Amino acid sequence: MAWDFSTEPEFETQLEWMREFVRTEIIPLETLDLDRATFARITAPLKEQVKERGLWAAHLPPELGGGGFGQVKLGLMHEILGQCRYAPGIFGNQAPDSGNAELLAIGGTPEQKERFMYPLLRGELRSCFSMTEPGAGADPTLLSTRAVLDGDEYVINGHKWFSSNASHADFLIVMAVTDPDVSAYQGSSMFVVPVDTPGVQILRDIPVMDHPTIGGELYGGHAEILYTDVRVPKENLVGSPGDGFRLAQQRLGPGRIHHAMRWLGQSKRAFDMLCERAVSRYTHGSVLAEKQMVQDWVATSAAEMQAARLMTLHAAWTMDQVGAANARVEIAMIKYWGAKVLHDVIDRAIQVHGSLGFSGDLPLESMYRAARAARIYDGPDEVHKTTVARRILRGYTPADVPTEHIPTRAEAARTKFAEYLEGATANL
Repeated sequence: MAWDFSTEPEFETQLEWMREFVRTEIIPLETLDLDRATFARITAPLKEQVKERGLWAAHLPPELGGGGFGQVKLGLMHEILGQCRYAPGIFGNQAPDSGNAELLAIGGTPEQKERFMYPLLRGELRSCFSMTEPGAGADPTLLSTRAVLDGDEYVINGHKWFSSNASHADFLIVMAVTDPDVSAYQGSSMFVVPVDTPGVQILRDIPVMDHPTIGGELYGGHAEILYTDVRVPKENLVGSPGDGFRLAQQRLGPGRIHHAMRWLGQSKRAFDMLCERAVSRYTHGSVLAEKQMVQDWVATSAAEMQAARLMTLHAAWTMDQVGAANARVEIAMIKYWGAKVLHDVIDRAIQVHGSLGFSGDLPLESMYRAARAARIYDGPDEVHKTTVARRILRGYTPADVPTEHIPTRAEAARTKFAEYLEGATANL
């Protein structure tokens, strides 16, 4: 089957506008120390420009207020938006809101869409995805948070952490065990929980490498939450009881594609800094660009970024063709490969800048801290590598003698071509 990543000229025009818009209107915001109110005032007219261009919330179909672009086009968009962490929010497709909107679009009732999804798409509400627990991270089958039906309400009790954006959210999507007596993959469900529901206690935003200080976080932290006898109407169940894992996979697949393309945007920005430094810095008799070691960094980075880009576009194209469930290997591969490329390119850019790269005078040090998380969130590298290896190995069967064993192959070949070999012997 031929792969086709091409887009229409009209869409390329949109991408060109996005490149200029992100470079001139959004990236400069990184240098300012803004509170949330000031940030909102500055970005409100920027969001209006995005909406006027028809690029707002592009991850959803037109009937839900999105662009209906498909994963390849979304990937190309996120490659641009990834240059600056503020850009996705200004385009209405920031995590976790974009994934939560997709989840509600798939499993939400008309009432849930009206109350939560549409305001989320319009930017009137913010949301949180609350799944990870202190004892259940990479293995969500170990979830201990329970949701028990009591009359017309579910009662939720549990302890979550790394619930991204909870401290700024208006509602939470909580994954909890509803039937502990069946397989873990069929026993969990998801619920919409308004953040002001009695019993929801946001304990703190956990300090992390990305933003080690608490407070003033414009794009959401990672909260630790206690749910104590939290009562929500049974109408707040998303989908059907036991749909939790199915919905989670449908939510996380596209999210990993978007992460990988955003990492390419970050990688390209670091790569540009690396190359600019290489042609500018003079030391030991020549500019760095003439040193073979630096040339190796440039060439290796370029090749790795191109490989990551093509792998990600192929995964996006596969999703567009056959759906996320049939693209699990492609999605898993770009998750761990893209994260590695992101880290390595930024690391080389820091190295070529020396002490300047290590300092706060360049964005590289903050990019480096953010990049380290890429190997952990949405599933650590090791889990994705295991997924890829297991699925590939299913296509192989054990053999007592290796298939390529030369003596065995030679015997089979002599039998296959015996007539010709006998004739050649007779003519000697």
